[in-house]
Amino acid sequence: MREFTIGKNDAGQRLDRWLSKSLPLLPAPLAQKYIRRKRVKVNGKGSQRDVRLQIGDVLQLYINDEFFDAPAPENAFLSVFKPHLDLVYEDENLLLINKRPGLVVHPDENERVNTLITHIQAYLYQKKEWSPYWEHSFTPALCNRIDRNTGGIVIAAKNAETLRVINQKIKDREIEKYYLAVIHGQMVPPNGKLEGFLRKDEAKKQVEVYRHPVPGGKTAVTHYRTLAVKNGLSLVECELLTGRTHQIRAQFAATGHPLLGDGKYGRERDKKTYGRSFQALYSYKLSFQFTTEAGLLEYLNHRTFSVAQVDFAAEYFPEVVRDKCMFLERKRRQSQIPQNLVDSY
Repeated sequence: MREFTIGKNDAGQRLDRWLSKSLPLLPAPLAQKYIRRKRVKVNGKGSQRDVRLQIGDVLQLYINDEFFDAPAPENAFLSVFKPHLDLVYEDENLLLINKRPGLVVHPDENERVNTLITHIQAYLYQKKEWSPYWEHSFTPALCNRIDRNTGGIVIAAKNAETLRVINQKIKDREIEKYYLAVIHGQMVPPNGKLEGFLRKDEAKKQVEVYRHPVPGGKTAVTHYRTLAVKNGLSLVECELLTGRTHQIRAQFAATGHPLLGDGKYGRERDKKTYGRSFQALYSYKLSFQFTTEAGLLEYLNHRTFSVAQVDFAAEYFPEVVRDKCMFLERKRRQSQIPQNLVDSY
């Protein structure tokens, strides 16, 4: 319990406004809940949220100590009242989250609170599975990243051993990552491999594609398969053999077939024609294909996880999505596998 006496500078404020100013980490809905449950007392009694505080009023706050801390990046999760996570899979070691486009995975110069990792921490904290205030507590961490405007599956580790194993498996290419993308035009051949070298321009925050090795360039390899062609657009599935910044976007743009809606690597006129404000790219599926020891995660070997739906695929190629959903439903019923576990196309 913390006790405060109202002075002249705070007199005249509503109780709920005083709480929001004095405890910035305390979410407003939770503050209202505490007031209703009389965990916030004025002069020893429960009160209403709109009561005006007077000089000399004594407030008794029966609120967790962590909400009295000063705001900082490491405790931003406390201000998230209702975490928004689209869970593809969860167990005692990890989470697979379907990140929506527009959400950053980590805090940056533009967003400090509403990030994927903050919502994950808030989710686990509220489930009482994790707290930074526990001794020797491991902070939940992301094993892979996805660009702000790209959606898809992100792996989050709940413990240090899981983080170590997953990071090694990604490095050793024992986790297969598949993307869906809509591109302008049609690839020739329809199925193939894009190879080259990517070098990032830090000033422009984008990468350039080269056919030959260049100083600072990194090898980039993408397998692609055309799933459908319609109205000057193609739906393609991409498998990343390397995980470079903007790899799929830059490589397809270099072939003359930029992604639909890609303002950085695409054409402005195409963006205006279709009215998309971000790239049609989604990390929709991953498969654990371990060829070496996986320790505590061995049970994940040969399991494949997929998001339920990719919006732009359903919008531009509804017949493909419909046929695929019917196929998966038949297969799920025959094998009794959970809805979120699917085989590859």
